[in-house]
Amino acid sequence: QVQLVESGGGLVQAGGSLSLSCAASGRTFSSYTMGWFRQAPGKEREFVAVVNRSGGNTWYADSVKGRFTISRDNAKNTVYLQMNSLKPEDTAVYYCAADSGVGVSLRAPQYDYWGQGIQVTVSS
Repeated sequence: QVQLVESGGGLVQAGGSLSLSCAASGRTFSSYTMGWFRQAPGKEREFVAVVNRSGGNTWYADSVKGRFTISRDNAKNTVYLQMNSLKPEDTAVYYCAADSGVGVSLRAPQYDYWGQGIQVTVSS
């Protein structure tokens, strides 16, 4: 069982930056692939970024590539999402998620544990 708690969201102007953190409970954090997803009002939850267990490999949605950076610190049981050059279309509730399966998935149904979500609002 893993509990995930996001922090760092808020309101920012377009072009600005925000940094999200997701703290995980438990002693097996390094055994999970960690992802960030987001859901805007009236839209389905979508993949944003994922980092593998060691932190050595990352994948991004095309819409955020070059602007967002995912990273993890296994010693601190924390995964991060640095968001730069934010756009109004980045406005959404952001969720971190943990996947105990083999390999790396970009699909939300593959993830076993989810945080409660945190609001990110980008004003134009």
